[in-house]
Amino acid sequence: MKFTIEHRLTALAQGMGQSARAVLLAASLGVAAMAFVGVPVPAQAQAQQGTKIGFVSTERILRDSKPAKAAQAKIESEFNRRDQELQTLANNLRNQAQKFDKDAPVLSESERIKRQRQLADLDSDLQRKRREFQEDFNRRRNEEFSKIIEMADAAIKKIAETEGYDLILQDAVTVSPRVDITDQVMKALGG
Repeated sequence: MKFTIEHRLTALAQGMGQSARAVLLAASLGVAAMAFVGVPVPAQAQAQQGTKIGFVSTERILRDSKPAKAAQAKIESEFNRRDQELQTLANNLRNQAQKFDKDAPVLSESERIKRQRQLADLDSDLQRKRREFQEDFNRRRNEEFSKIIEMADAAIKKIAETEGYDLILQDAVTVSPRVDITDQVMKALGG
């Protein structure tokens, strides 16, 4: 808008005399100064008054909302038994490694090699089970969190419709607290 006004003023100035150009230059400087200090030109004023923007912190919803806490507790209870089995296997491996270190000086060469292979097999098995555990845990967490995201998106859409938001962002570098509606979304999700 500013560019169009300035362009028109420049075109007018080319067809005028020097005194008229001075008046036109003063007018264009006045328009530029008004825009610079924030006095809105009518079209800008309408755009500023008509746009309602909100922000929602997805991270906070996935960390602090009731559904997120319930999902986390559910996942932890599902994986608790497997976690304990992994800890038992790790303790067993550690104990056998300590026993091997203590017995190694008196073992025959073939017995030492045999026990080293057993320890390596136990370690490989433990690492494989840890990887599988982590993959299953992550997959399960993503399933639960995707359900929460769907619920949050529905709540955000409802808030946007009822309160007249034109735009609601979920990722931003910096956000003013006056546009943050995360608490409203969490309340809509049950706390």
